[in-house]
Amino acid sequence: MSPFDASSSPSTTEGAPRYRAVTRSNVHKTPQWSKLDPQMREAIDVVSQVLPFRTNPYVMNELIDWDRVPDDPMYQLTFVQQGMLSDADYAKMAQLVRDDAPKSEIKQVANAIRRRLNPHPAGQMTHNVPHIDGRPLPGLQHKYDQTVLLFPSQGQTCHAYCTFCFRWAQFVGLDDLKFQAQETTDLQDYLRAHKEVSDVLITGGDPMVMKTKAVRAYIEPLLSPEFEHITSIRIGTKSVAYWPQRYVSDPDADDLLRLFEEVVAAGKHLAVMGHYNHPRELSTEVSREAVRRIRSTGANVRMQSPLIRHVNDDADAWATLWKEGVKLGAIPYYMFVERDTGPKAYFEVPLVRAWEIFRDAYQQVSGLARTVRGPSMSAFPGKVLIDGVAEVGGEKVFCLQLLQGRDGDWVRRPFFARFDPEASWLNQLQPAFGEERFFFEDAPPQAKIRLNLA
Repeated sequence: MSPFDASSSPSTTEGAPRYRAVTRSNVHKTPQWSKLDPQMREAIDVVSQVLPFRTNPYVMNELIDWDRVPDDPMYQLTFVQQGMLSDADYAKMAQLVRDDAPKSEIKQVANAIRRRLNPHPAGQMTHNVPHIDGRPLPGLQHKYDQTVLLFPSQGQTCHAYCTFCFRWAQFVGLDDLKFQAQETTDLQDYLRAHKEVSDVLITGGDPMVMKTKAVRAYIEPLLSPEFEHITSIRIGTKSVAYWPQRYVSDPDADDLLRLFEEVVAAGKHLAVMGHYNHPRELSTEVSREAVRRIRSTGANVRMQSPLIRHVNDDADAWATLWKEGVKLGAIPYYMFVERDTGPKAYFEVPLVRAWEIFRDAYQQVSGLARTVRGPSMSAFPGKVLIDGVAEVGGEKVFCLQLLQGRDGDWVRRPFFARFDPEASWLNQLQPAFGEERFFFEDAPPQAKIRLNLA
């Protein structure tokens, strides 16, 4: 039996997948290693000293087309690439690896690089952390009125790491860059005090690496009458794409689906927020069966992904993904713009190109798939939608609005930015029509902006 066979090394903890993960330390033992040229092998060894690398047998055997490597989109999505580091950083780290430098020295250099990569964008560590009686609640995030995010400690890993992931800092071993909830009671205490919250999003990492017993410990208390103001529970997960066996053949798959049924029976809306980045992730029978089984419980599956250069910067890929999802009953939800963190320079596309791809894909699908919104930037003020490009008063502009905002009064308020064909993020845009600032930049620091909120 292969050491990477999915049936080997079953998990004995509540927070670990049920197979032996493929990481930097053992990837050279896989049959596919021999298919990589020396430069690609070195890149994996060098870049993974800085950015997290982890995959699994299903991704390697079922999703990656090894005859197309390195251009295969699923390979780009899961295997780190040389271009993910700057030339200078790569050269410095590569020299340390070639010289067999002490681990402490490699770690020191890697940490310095990590801290320059904007590890926690959009105020995640400064403005989104809620408080009770002046005490910060680690592992919770509250940016928008209606929704609280929970990061359970046992769920701070994934079945495989996406190379573009904006939460990469959760996985690199720097405790001060990590947020995780150690106590389930913090969430309950906070929700009792904040009746405006209607939605709880359990995220990570990936909460679906946890066994059902651990998932239940977080969800079951929310089904009691005192939390009737919580009407929706969301689970943010890549497992539907990277380990769909979680819902089909894992030892506690049926237990998990029974929990989903209990949530729906309690009158809550349960949404599995599936991170699908490419239509190939829905190409296997087990991935489609996972969606069918989830939906059979009464839960919904929603599809979301950033637009990622080298992976899905193609309108046809998006249109195919949305069409396949709709056939299975999954709901196209968001196309995001790649966030300003980690190896963004490797994955980003200009905002105008993102809008063109979205529009071209949108034109190919029927109304059932036009539930999708985008391209959207999850920036500091909120979710900023690129509505289009137009000429207004003789000036070419981006037409923008906020789908969500730190201040609810900002939502759906149109605003305009000067057209910039190279801009790839909100902070690179300038207000149109001679204005000096965008309207949200002049807003006073209100209680809704949760800095030290008691």
